[in-house]
Amino acid sequence: MNLWKVIIIKFNEGGPFLTYPILLLLLVIVALFVKALLKEKDFSKTISLIKSLSWFTIAWGFLGRTFGLIDAFDNVEAAGELTPSLLAEGLKMALLNPLFAIVVFLIARVGIIALIIMQKKKLED
Repeated sequence: MNLWKVIIIKFNEGGPFLTYPILLLLLVIVALFVKALLKEKDFSKTISLIKSLSWFTIAWGFLGRTFGLIDAFDNVEAAGELTPSLLAEGLKMALLNPLFAIVVFLIARVGIIALIIMQKKKLED
């Protein structure tokens, strides 16, 4: 199966309402990083904005985890018994959203580190 199809399937399994905003935040963070590289001399405002967006991404991912767990327990409650298939859908959402949010957070942090290093080099010159 094509890698992009697998990624899209996983995004949908994580709940599109919760997963696609994380993707949008990733794109915004990358765009801010590129803009800073191309235009800015002082990176402090961009660094601050990327920090805020990365923490928001983590919060959004863990909100998705909470919804996933609630959904999993609702499925069990509705069925009246505990089976692995009833828990699977909710647990996927509970695991996929924080995982994706953590990946975005780490990408943002690498970008922040790069901007800080570049800013220090500019100050030294």
